[in-house]
Amino acid sequence: MTAGPTTAMVLAAGLGQRMRPITDKMPKPLVPLRGEAMLDTILDRLEVHGIEKVVVNLHYLGGMIVDHLEGRKQPAIVFSQEDALLETGGGVRKALPLLGDEAFFVLNGDVCWLDSLTPALERLADAWDAAEMDALLLLHPTCSAFGYEGIGDYFMDPVGRLRRRQERQIAPFIHAGIQILHPRLFDGTPEGSFSLNRLYDKAQEAERLWGVRHDGEWYHVGTPAELRAVEDALHHLAQSSGQK
Repeated sequence: MTAGPTTAMVLAAGLGQRMRPITDKMPKPLVPLRGEAMLDTILDRLEVHGIEKVVVNLHYLGGMIVDHLEGRKQPAIVFSQEDALLETGGGVRKALPLLGDEAFFVLNGDVCWLDSLTPALERLADAWDAAEMDALLLLHPTCSAFGYEGIGDYFMDPVGRLRRRQERQIAPFIHAGIQILHPRLFDGTPEGSFSLNRLYDKAQEAERLWGVRHDGEWYHVGTPAELRAVEDALHHLAQSSGQK
């Protein structure tokens, strides 16, 4: 097992509005992709990496997520209930007592990626340096992000420090929804709803925001049409590699 965080959080509280009507009856992390809920795929990756405990935050149709994970043994699942939506930053802040005092992974509950030779979680763990970093983001090249039509999020310098794209700029990397954060990044943050973007900017100002370039595939899954396109792409990829 790679040294690094042993705890993770999966962000699963969102409304999934762009995925309607599928998400009228299920939360987006439970939407199946090639027959398996996106949340299960994420938890499987975390288990393989050796993560011991995963905090899953809940809000929209959260009871369905609890029921779905009832029989799962590894990793240990702990739930963080949000009576009101707290966004990404507020949700992680509320869960800090469950995450401990050391750095932890945070993953979007709908992130879809394929690893190259070395798994992305392992590459992040290998790159993590608590002395230099408060946040380490997995980045994917904007030009090769399947289904993504935006103009990117970040520039990365030769050693890995990040700078957010300014207005009217086009950035070469997007944040892939997988990261390592240190609890000290949340020092002084208020209770309630706020975005992790606020903390990325704080870390950037302190020169403690870093990135790792993903060397596998990454897929944007936002709408029912995008879901079908990703399923088709994964199906063709599996066929070409001789898998079912």
